[in-house]
Amino acid sequence: MTDEIILLGTKGGPAIRQNGAMPTASLLKLNGKTILIDCAVGSTRSTVDAGVSLLDIDAIFITHLHSDHVLELGPLLYTAWTTGLRKSVDIYGPDGISAYWDGFMASMSYDYEIRLIDEGRPPLKDMINVHSFSEGAVANMDGMSIDALRVQHPPVTDCFALRFTANNKTVTFSADTSYFPALADFAAGSDVLIHEAMLLDGVERLIERTPGADRLREHLLASHTFAQDAGKIATQGKVGHLVLNHLVPADDPDFGETEWTNAVRETWDGPLTIGHDGLKVPL
Repeated sequence: MTDEIILLGTKGGPAIRQNGAMPTASLLKLNGKTILIDCAVGSTRSTVDAGVSLLDIDAIFITHLHSDHVLELGPLLYTAWTTGLRKSVDIYGPDGISAYWDGFMASMSYDYEIRLIDEGRPPLKDMINVHSFSEGAVANMDGMSIDALRVQHPPVTDCFALRFTANNKTVTFSADTSYFPALADFAAGSDVLIHEAMLLDGVERLIERTPGADRLREHLLASHTFAQDAGKIATQGKVGHLVLNHLVPADDPDFGETEWTNAVRETWDGPLTIGHDGLKVPL
């Protein structure tokens, strides 16, 4: 299996617009493992369209419990189960992840009991292992170490950047965060840093075309990172490759790769990729 990152959804926020990007989800193939990082709506279809079987997913990491990062976690795993899942899958997430999973399974009780009897499937409840994590070492999966850093994403207090290391390769995901200088140390030396980003002019346009967005500007400015500051993190952390993800805006035709690149180049002169749905980044 080739070590790579696949960006399944690259849009910041939960809204879905015609012909636009999908919300946040990424696949990491590393050290023989297939790991899903965040699971927004559309993640199931996007995983399959990327050529990855749902049955090959070994673990799912949720950076925080905003809907555009966790909404399709239950449906994805349930769909895997109804199409032949036979192995255990680990879910890692902040406090509250167990309540999400228990609530989802409760909502599916009618269908679940029918399929257990009618189709003879193994109990999904026995196959899913749910782990809550906080800052620090999260897990070791057959030689792959996973560490977490609490970042600043108010009003959410449990939001975590994740660092995956195996086979002398390191990949760091920023999660949703305002500009957070400590993230540079956390990501230091990473082969790839996947960092969220937004454009100031794009934010204003987004607010203009979003109904009921009276407080959206306040949230975005307090909780997310401008592209120039993502470049600062990459420069300070001396990473090998910066990939922009969770883009705000991601579906405005007036803000394309040129605008993103110009903004980041103010602070970062290394390898740069502007994320888009379906992008594959080799490791």
